[in-house]
Amino acid sequence: MKAVMATNNVNKLHEAQEILAPLGIEVISQREAGADIEPEENGATFAENAMIKARAVYDIVHCPVFADDSGLCVAALDGRPGVHSARYAPKGQECEKLLAEMEGVEDRRAYFECDIAYIDEKGSGTFSAACIGSIGTQARGENGFGYDPVFCYGDRTFAEMGEEEKNAVSHRGIALRKLYEVYQERYGEQDAEQ
Repeated sequence: MKAVMATNNVNKLHEAQEILAPLGIEVISQREAGADIEPEENGATFAENAMIKARAVYDIVHCPVFADDSGLCVAALDGRPGVHSARYAPKGQECEKLLAEMEGVEDRRAYFECDIAYIDEKGSGTFSAACIGSIGTQARGENGFGYDPVFCYGDRTFAEMGEEEKNAVSHRGIALRKLYEVYQERYGEQDAEQ
């Protein structure tokens, strides 16, 4: 089956394609589907923001659409940057700002959350997934994007992991596999594998 991911973020799109392609789901971007828009993400939660994006794109393309909203939640920062993760610092400076704010802080607990909203002619819904880890004391690794160089899962950062390894444990990887299960339930095993 084919689904549209409501995003203009090429990194997120690539992750979704890598995870869902082996499961028989072809993922195309909203731009490829003819929805060249940038909805305002003004929800109070990840789930609300994901649904804002999914609904805006669905209203244009009228085929199965899903959107994710995700971010990093740090215990010592009362859950920040949270839903504001993408706007927490200028692009490329997220890790630097976070490490400065966490300097001298002993409690390094953090988690990535990913909420996915889906919508099609049968209705809509949302669900959530998380990956629990901690914030390192310095950026490490060359892979990934965003906060990956400072988010530690076990003894390595996401940026030190290969793509397949990260996708197996990451918040988005878990959420996308849940999405596959949703599509199986809605369209049947045969349709989901076509």
